Amino acid sequence: MSSPSPKLALFEQFALVAKTLGHPQRLELIEQLGQGPRSVDLLAEKLGAPIANVSQHLQTMRRAGLVTAARQGKFVVYRLADASVLAAMQAIQRVAENNLAEVDKIVRGYFEQRDNLEPITREELSGRLREGMVTVLDVRPADEYALGHVPGALNVPLGELDARLSTLDPDEDIVAYCRGAYCVMSFEAVSRLRLRGFKARRLEDGMPEWAAAGNEVAS
Repeated sequence: MSSPSPKLALFEQFALVAKTLGHPQRLELIEQLGQGPRSVDLLAEKLGAPIANVSQHLQTMRRAGLVTAARQGKFVVYRLADASVLAAMQAIQRVAENNLAEVDKIVRGYFEQRDNLEPITREELSGRLREGMVTVLDVRPADEYALGHVPGALNVPLGELDARLSTLDPDEDIVAYCRGAYCVMSFEAVSRLRLRGFKARRLEDGMPEWAAAGNEVAS
């Protein structure tokens, strides 16, 4: 019996990666690990899922080369293997956006109701930061902000936004961002700010994409 061709052998390995990505909770884990390294316990807390389930998903992702793991004290800490993992997830999103009617329905039914304006690009935000013409809000939880954020961004977790409106300048443009292109926190933040008269827009994606594009990251 002849051995499989090199091309087929490669395709089998590519299929292993694709199969591993084919689970919504694993995509959510990639989004979380895009913010920075995380222990299994913290990831389980973020996802609201049992530790055993999250650990099993992470082990599957590790076997497919999507994540790496290292022990730190009594915790096992996971991180994305490299920037290509996040790029793979973004590619899946683009294919789904372009070709699945259900994705279009969800985007129109939830996201566009909260933000029907074009988001600000990373390039535009970089320029406005250099000119000092914008207030940037990082609406992620404080632990994610601490792992890295847009320079000069204020950490205002979504749950604290209403209580901190008085600290924001109503005459200055505001840009909000969170974990990624479909992170609901930035959409909700922009919606709330506009209802209260602020000039607010959201960043086109989130912190992982900002860092992957080579922009400066503060910590």
